[in-house]
Amino acid sequence: MTSELTAGEAGAPDAAPAIALRVEGLSKHFGGAQALADVALEVRRGEVLGLLGQNGSGKSTLIKILAGLHAPDPGAKLTVAGRPVALPLPAGEFRKIGIAFVHQHLGLVPSMTVLENLLVGEHATRANWKIGWGRQAERARALFARFGLSLDPFAPVERLSSVQRALFAIVRAFDQLEQTPDALARILILDEPTPFLPAEDVRKLFALVRGIVAEGASVIFVSHDIDEVAEITDRITVLRDGRVAGTLATRGASKAEIIRLIVGRAVDLAGMRAEVRELGPEAVVLSGLSGRSVADLSFRVRAGEVVGITGLIGSGYDDVVGMCFGAVRAKSGFLTLHGAEQDLSIATPHRSVGLGVVLIPGDRLAAGIVPTLSITDNVTLPVLDRFGSQARLSRGAMRDFAAARTEAFDVRPRDPDTLMSAMSGGNQQKVVLAKWFQMKPRLVLLDEPTQGVDIGARAQVFGEIRKMAGEGAAVICASSDHEQLAAICDRVIVLSRGRQVAELAGDAISKSAIAESCYLRVDDLANSSDTEAAAS
Repeated sequence: MTSELTAGEAGAPDAAPAIALRVEGLSKHFGGAQALADVALEVRRGEVLGLLGQNGSGKSTLIKILAGLHAPDPGAKLTVAGRPVALPLPAGEFRKIGIAFVHQHLGLVPSMTVLENLLVGEHATRANWKIGWGRQAERARALFARFGLSLDPFAPVERLSSVQRALFAIVRAFDQLEQTPDALARILILDEPTPFLPAEDVRKLFALVRGIVAEGASVIFVSHDIDEVAEITDRITVLRDGRVAGTLATRGASKAEIIRLIVGRAVDLAGMRAEVRELGPEAVVLSGLSGRSVADLSFRVRAGEVVGITGLIGSGYDDVVGMCFGAVRAKSGFLTLHGAEQDLSIATPHRSVGLGVVLIPGDRLAAGIVPTLSITDNVTLPVLDRFGSQARLSRGAMRDFAAARTEAFDVRPRDPDTLMSAMSGGNQQKVVLAKWFQMKPRLVLLDEPTQGVDIGARAQVFGEIRKMAGEGAAVICASSDHEQLAAICDRVIVLSRGRQVAELAGDAISKSAIAESCYLRVDDLANSSDTEAAAS
């Protein structure tokens, strides 16, 4: 244990609490990269433990080891309710020892009823050909009433609200533990359950969590939202760069102290705001963008400027570029590009491309390429009219054109007949850039442009982005990779709950400054303004 942990735990009671789960010496390497290094943590019976850390800190790897999806390096120890459990865990073993998971996407089948979703795990593992639906419905109603849920067992899950789905997923996980004979403990791991819930629904979810804990269960609450973690948890463990940075008793821990553990340095919240900088003549004006989790967002971008958009999960930053392109429906907002205005509530990708806007999507396999087609087919898709009519295309001209593009973007292998599915993530991304940058766009929208790209290809992707900006294109890059944003951006705009809370420019941009700004919230700025006004 670290000295930070000892100091943070100084106010703990003398009586040793019962330990529901303890991890010791947990390490994990993926090739030459170390994801976890000698991690030790414990979860007490009847407590909520917050698990915090930046992207890449090791939280997901730790959870996947407990789920049996990854095998830890030799030497790791897992103890549940005082009993040693052998690692790695076989598939499905976590439930037998008393662990259940609720992930961000909840794991529900929308087309099935509430009752069918409740029973699917139980009946999928038992040779039970007959289900007493009436009896099971009564049991479900009693379970829901026990935790204050008003759900119809026969309602399709797709008709439930977002908060009803989240509450149901948690109750289902708890019920699965209760229905597991000989489980050593009852431990729920809630992995980012709140990002897409409004504040009032988060309070309902927290009330449910407290009710479950009151019945003797333990909860690991994984989140980026420090305010929520401070409200619902008893203790907090922070991972940084694969190691335990510290464990604190939540009561008495300041927000600044928690952020210091997360980012590795002290943070002055009051002095975090950056002044708005005059940027000169603009190429892009975004005004009043609202939709999904974005609320009335406005900013300007000049020709040749790269502006980053970021924030924590659920902040809305990842919806901005999709709405600017028309790939995600906006409720309202306008995008003006070199004087041509587009109503984003009726925007379409086809119309956006016609105006000189291109989108490099984050989900490359689903939206950026056709994996079963060749490099040639992918590169030439937007410009097929250059190679003949729909009835007759010049395959030779297409191949020569694609070969020149792959040469210019250093795509490996050079063979334009190579199927996209046979290429690495970095080379696939270079093909996507080659495909869209040939259009000489006036506005480039990037969504996680180096996601799944190896370190060598990242530098090449960065170079192509800078080159396009150097040719006069305005660039908006949405990303959770703070190192990437610091490398390519002239400005970085940070969102919290759909609204801008910080803007960094020039020398103020750094990986740590961006990370720190992501933990600002709108009410932090309001409180700081109130303090300044009172002082003046």
